[in-house]
Amino acid sequence: MEIIIANESHFKYAQIISDTITESAKVRGTGIAQRSPEYIIKRLENGNAVIALEGEKFAGFCYIEVWGNKNFVANSGLIVHPDFRKQGLAKKIKKAIFELSRQKFPDAKIFGITTGLAVMKMNYELGYKPVTFSELTDDPDFWKGCQTCKNFDVLTRTEKNMCLCTGMLYDPGDKKQSKKLNGKAFQRLKQMKQNLFLKKKTK
Repeated sequence: MEIIIANESHFKYAQIISDTITESAKVRGTGIAQRSPEYIIKRLENGNAVIALEGEKFAGFCYIEVWGNKNFVANSGLIVHPDFRKQGLAKKIKKAIFELSRQKFPDAKIFGITTGLAVMKMNYELGYKPVTFSELTDDPDFWKGCQTCKNFDVLTRTEKNMCLCTGMLYDPGDKKQSKKLNGKAFQRLKQMKQNLFLKKKTK
């Protein structure tokens, strides 16, 4: 398995990357914003993505988005093809895109929003901390990317203050990044959010 910085030679994988993201959203039934092949190609051509390949076969992908005059970057679209899941590949891709982000944008805060407990754990091990959405970028174009998510109505109802996703942030200026993992705390946080919005829907 090879995990490399993507470039124009990988345009041929744009469709399968887009399809894999869409199918994963359907299976999980939670918030994953859809991405078109054209959108993926833009990330491939600027060197802000990593791709995992086994020979010529697509295995996984993740890309960097830049916001707020390079003050913030997000590691987005983490995906592993079904043929390569449950092998620890997502964690390796996540580490690779995080290292690429630190290399290209050393002063930027790295953030993400996710409903996935596994992604939360990976982020935490890299030094991310759970934060409120107000600590993330206020760039409207970032939040427009949530429009294809099935939970977008929750985000709009709360005026972008809360959603089923959890915001997580890595601040390179914070010298006290924690490496201790509290999986139960993440699980409780996720459950509380789900219960909160379920109650609102049933009222």
